[in-house]
Amino acid sequence: MAYEPIWTTTPEKLNKFEFVKLEKDGLDVIRTIIEEYATSGYDAITPEDMDRFKWAGVYQQKPKDGHFMMRVRINGGIMDTAQAYALAEIARLYGRELVDVTTRQAIQFHWLRVEHLPDIFQRLEQVGLYSFEACGDCPRTIVGNPLAGIDKNELLDTTEIVEEVNRFFLLNRDFSNLPRKYKMSISSNIYNNAQAEINDLSFTPAVKVIDGKEIVGFHIMVGGGLSAKPHLAQPLDIFVRPEEVLKVAIGVTTIFRDYGYREKRHHARLKFLVADWGPDKFKEKLLEQVGGLPSRGEDKTAGWQAAYFDGVHPQKQQGLNYIGLGVPVGRLNADELIQLAQVAEQYGDGKIRTTMSQNILLSGIPDEKLDEALAAPVLERLTPFPQHFLSRTVSCTGNEFCNLAIVETKRRAVEVAKHLDQHVTLTDKIRIHFVGCPNSCGHKHIADIGLQGSLIKTPEGMVDAFDIAVGGTLGGGDHGVQARFNQVLKGRVKGDQVASVLAQLLQFYKDQRTDAESFHEFVQRVGVPAFQEQLSRILESNIAS
Repeated sequence: MAYEPIWTTTPEKLNKFEFVKLEKDGLDVIRTIIEEYATSGYDAITPEDMDRFKWAGVYQQKPKDGHFMMRVRINGGIMDTAQAYALAEIARLYGRELVDVTTRQAIQFHWLRVEHLPDIFQRLEQVGLYSFEACGDCPRTIVGNPLAGIDKNELLDTTEIVEEVNRFFLLNRDFSNLPRKYKMSISSNIYNNAQAEINDLSFTPAVKVIDGKEIVGFHIMVGGGLSAKPHLAQPLDIFVRPEEVLKVAIGVTTIFRDYGYREKRHHARLKFLVADWGPDKFKEKLLEQVGGLPSRGEDKTAGWQAAYFDGVHPQKQQGLNYIGLGVPVGRLNADELIQLAQVAEQYGDGKIRTTMSQNILLSGIPDEKLDEALAAPVLERLTPFPQHFLSRTVSCTGNEFCNLAIVETKRRAVEVAKHLDQHVTLTDKIRIHFVGCPNSCGHKHIADIGLQGSLIKTPEGMVDAFDIAVGGTLGGGDHGVQARFNQVLKGRVKGDQVASVLAQLLQFYKDQRTDAESFHEFVQRVGVPAFQEQLSRILESNIAS
């Protein structure tokens, strides 16, 4: 190591997994996979190395029978068609055709076997993609503005900044042993489409007058994260020029590496250090790392659009457009990805862009080619004009593949959304997020309606159920709605009753709302107790019937 692991001076304060990481760096498992396990097979993998597989971007898939899930980094959510074809081929050869878009703009595969991994690593590297460090206690996929370079609402194109930061941290052994997972977002879009408040470190658009000249740059926030104990990131009183983003990212990550908590795995994210230190102390420590930085300038975040872009939209380049497609709960197949790449090549700029809402964009389409592009058969299911509820429903992987999930989520989410589209008429698009466990990979806490999987005892045995929370949102910086997590209602709902229960809660909103009042505004006005009263009445009625 090029740095001194100062936390090892107090070994009594280290959890067991810290000793696993000290014994062998997580990145070393990549070579072990290629040189040993791909030949010796699944049964030869040691428990310690199985935990280290995360640094290769790989997890055991449920039911731990030799199959793996893999995440592939799509930094900022922008890939070219060569990369899309390679991803589709991997899914076709090894992943039973399945392709998932995640809430961090990554591509996720399932059904992989350890003997497949060397060839997959090679296929990815040939097109400039990597699964390495898409998981593990390290800097993970950097999320950003999927519209970077074409966005009318960005202050500057952040594509190269994201790439610079990614190049520095990827496979960098100085930062491959952090206390826990570490997530960054970098966006200059004024509508917070990289979800700044739920990242460990986020860069958001700002300007500041320095020496009489207005400089476009960033503000930063630190300490965001979801899971069982969600925290909103806190702003620091600094302004960062574009050329200083990497320096600041290194500084914040160094603080987390050296001072982050390593005693308890469930209390090791950066959010806990930030909560204990406070923003002033964290800023002081950061300036010790990176030197002087100006104070905050003018925040340019104007609102939150939740990273949704469905429909046809003009780019900042005259005569060019992008199409926002609805990908139900982020799931498509290899053939559909190939067809999207063909559309991008034939009619667009050869780019496919993934979003944090698990959707896909096609960009660079001239006005005169729009009609032809929209007529592509693949856009029938992955439509730019999706139904309201299906278009705003997000889901984690669920217990179909995930060992942590208690219940199935993706199929359930689609069924619920389709039911609501058939039975509830609303002009507003309500954001509904499903998660199968407290880790909140489906970003349950920031949804209008969040559903977390659980179990409930019935005379027939244990059945899937969900806890319902209402009123979540992210914010619009200094100028808009303040971010807040949704609040959980008492009373678990059986899985097969979720659709009808949500329909009734949404009817309550529809009947009682004022003109143009959003769901979040309605929750704030009437209060969570009003929703609790409605849910309790519905559940009592269900029992009686």
